[in-house]
Amino acid sequence: MIDLRPVAYVLGRILIVLALLMLAPAVLDWRAGDPNGFDIFRAALITFFTGMAVALATSNTGARSLDVRQAYLLTASIWIIAPLFAALPLMLGAPGLPLAYAWFEAVSGLTTTGATVIVGLDNLPAGMNLWRVMCNWLGGLGIAFIAMIFLPLMRIGGMQFFRTEAFDTLGKALPRAADIARQLLYIYVVLTFICIITFLIIGMPPFIAVSHGLSAVSTGGFSPYDSSFSGYRGAGEYFGALFMFLGSLPFVRYVQMVNGQPMQFWRDQQIRSYLIWLLTAVLMVTLWRVLDKGTSFEPTFREALFNMTSIMSSTGTFSGDFSGWGGFALVMALLIGIIGGCSGSTAAGLSVFRVQIAMAALRRQIGQIFHPSQVSPIRYQARPVDEDVIRAVTMYIATYILLLGLVSVTLTLIGLDLQSALFAAWTCLGNIGYGFGPMVARTGTFIDFPPAAIFVLSLTMIIGRLGILTMLILLLPVFWRR
Repeated sequence: MIDLRPVAYVLGRILIVLALLMLAPAVLDWRAGDPNGFDIFRAALITFFTGMAVALATSNTGARSLDVRQAYLLTASIWIIAPLFAALPLMLGAPGLPLAYAWFEAVSGLTTTGATVIVGLDNLPAGMNLWRVMCNWLGGLGIAFIAMIFLPLMRIGGMQFFRTEAFDTLGKALPRAADIARQLLYIYVVLTFICIITFLIIGMPPFIAVSHGLSAVSTGGFSPYDSSFSGYRGAGEYFGALFMFLGSLPFVRYVQMVNGQPMQFWRDQQIRSYLIWLLTAVLMVTLWRVLDKGTSFEPTFREALFNMTSIMSSTGTFSGDFSGWGGFALVMALLIGIIGGCSGSTAAGLSVFRVQIAMAALRRQIGQIFHPSQVSPIRYQARPVDEDVIRAVTMYIATYILLLGLVSVTLTLIGLDLQSALFAAWTCLGNIGYGFGPMVARTGTFIDFPPAAIFVLSLTMIIGRLGILTMLILLLPVFWRR
């Protein structure tokens, strides 16, 4: 059997940190004279003492390093258990959500999906809105750390291709995970600070600038407004798109830049393709709306840039009425949302890297039809791609598409209409945050979905964030044997 104590010890410490962070929104509401501050404090106490009890009970194993199986278990456990405690403020305080819906909101925050079940965000206590975007920011940081450290070691979805690259960023010697974690934290904080200062300069109030800054860099999508980013047209849309884009780039490139290798950004095939594909989608949607509706080019381009960047970066913040743009825009959004941002970032979806590898494998397969004896190795970033990476990527993409269909069918059996079911599966599996369809149209949220659908979508967000194989492997009996 797997020794669960090291996993429980780490989880306990994570819950302690989560509890301490809850004090910030609690104090914010207390200072405003809102009794919601006490409700958040109660949630912090429950989380703190639970985490402390677990950590103390397993403290004799805290110094042990995790093996691969424990890493799998820890990765899955964090995104299942942490949202249960992050949901406590939403249950004990405003808006007083039931467990299923509070867990959905917390999962959406920590997986940086951005979908919500809360109507009336403008009237929600400031501390609760702060807690929501803090969940986005914390989830984005955790995802970036796992993408750089854990996923390459766990060989998930072809991420083993980045194993050597990620751990060689500080020189020839193999650095400890803590070294990369410290640099990643520094980069993440600095990028967030620059984003907040930028939003302040263009005229956002301090609380709104902090909220949107935490949400943009983490590609999380939560906003303190029901109208999301719609109140900050113009410069707000341009800079919002910029920071969502920056948050969806491989963080290993930022680490390399800090260590004196800035040219690695432009040499990265992922980043170049991501930029080209995104701008192509933006221009196509812009030209289609200009020609079809006769709208002016600049505001149409600006709205398309913001919303398409939000979708492809799997952020979920929106500006304007994107759902009313027509079928072509929705189809384009569906496509780029499935592709997603770059591997090794806070973005989700299939990732540009996996799509590139799949396209290269397809080209090779077509070439071998005409030249059966030809040997055509696939190369990426001037490095040969092992066959096990190609197989892992192919399996990941096939499983992703299969799961998209399976979740859609499941939601229709629960009672959703086909459009709402398809786009709900799409937005949760890709951690995108946008909702379309009749069941979303009334409020722009997922509050009208039945509890069974909310539970399915919560699991879908976790699976989309970590990869279905990470979850399925835990169900195999062989995983739990020595």
